[in-house]
Amino acid sequence: MQSEDSPPDDSLPDDYAHGHHESVLRSHGARTVENSAAYLTPHLHSGADILDVGSGPGSITIGLAARVSPGSVIGIEPIPEIVERARASIPGGLENLTFETGDVYALAYDDASFDIVHAHQVLQHLREPVAALREMRRVLRPGGVLAVRDADYGGMTWAPEHPMLTRWMTIYQAMGANLGVDPNAGRHLLGWVLDAGFDTIDPGADAWTYATPERRDFWAGTWAERALRSDFATHAVDMGLATADDLDAIAEAFRDWGREPSGFFMIPNTEILAWR
Repeated sequence: MQSEDSPPDDSLPDDYAHGHHESVLRSHGARTVENSAAYLTPHLHSGADILDVGSGPGSITIGLAARVSPGSVIGIEPIPEIVERARASIPGGLENLTFETGDVYALAYDDASFDIVHAHQVLQHLREPVAALREMRRVLRPGGVLAVRDADYGGMTWAPEHPMLTRWMTIYQAMGANLGVDPNAGRHLLGWVLDAGFDTIDPGADAWTYATPERRDFWAGTWAERALRSDFATHAVDMGLATADDLDAIAEAFRDWGREPSGFFMIPNTEILAWR
């Protein structure tokens, strides 16, 4: 059993802590080009070929494909079941989009294959983010653009304060350390991109906010369920970071926050555009 101060366990897989429970996919499926990749839209043009790394359920990827048709768009994920789910979500008539299984550290594409490589909330879940970025750079065409966006958990803020939401963050940070990944990826994104060999870079930031009744209900509901049923819960217990009672209390804290009319939650996201 690991403590919150334990070093990373090399036996754990290089995947993200949440797993693929329905509550996680529901949250990820709400992401669109408009709310999660707006910084890239000025660089989307008809005929562009795009690789979407870590495409998940495909909601952003579908939006990208619609904007660059007839350019080809490929979304990759390491989990075959998630790839099949994404394939099933492709709208009729969108013929320039495919989803494939893939490994970010060994992309199955020739050098200089894509005009755009996009990765949304991916690098925070990788043990070797710079190695992944170098591989993304390899498959970019000269003049092609890398677009990466990652949250910074340490920069998240919420109100009202609640001790079990603070506890949730403590557990999540310790879980990242045990998995050998960095939940605070947003603040490191520029440095990682520089280390990967990019030198023409446009860094920026944006934020998701959950403050209306509808958005509070969505965020509180997904995290209350994730705290109990996703791989976050399994990892937390297996690593000795939380008990089942702790997780019950965290889920209830999210529900309490969601019912609070003054409830506010902000997630900062760093956005990087970089050119090959």
